[in-house]
Amino acid sequence: MSGDESENGLRVLYNAECPACRFEIDHYRRWTERDGLPVGFDDLNGPERAEWGIEADAAARRLHVRRGGETLSGFPAFLALWAEMPRMRWAARIGGLPGIRTVAGWIYDRIGAPLLYASHRRRQRRRAG
Repeated sequence: MSGDESENGLRVLYNAECPACRFEIDHYRRWTERDGLPVGFDDLNGPERAEWGIEADAAARRLHVRRGGETLSGFPAFLALWAEMPRMRWAARIGGLPGIRTVAGWIYDRIGAPLLYASHRRRQRRRAG
């Protein structure tokens, strides 16, 4: 994998062509780099995606995180990422509470991710011509 992944590090697969995704992930990247955390970031539009074994369209639909041998996607991926960052652990704890996890996961799956994916598809169509 690319970046400075340690053996037990966390990897994030995200869409760097999505302005909202890139904005959020850039914050996380700065925080993890500043704190020296073993978190790496892979753009799904680059060659690193092949190492994940996830098709481009599936990868564009939601955030993916790999921790050890486990790949998480959607809201659980955010929880895993937040748990790695001292300044976001509070969000992981709150977001992981049973009722909140269910509601936040539903909102991500039914509203947030589909909106970002639709925007991604529009950008692809415009680029194609």
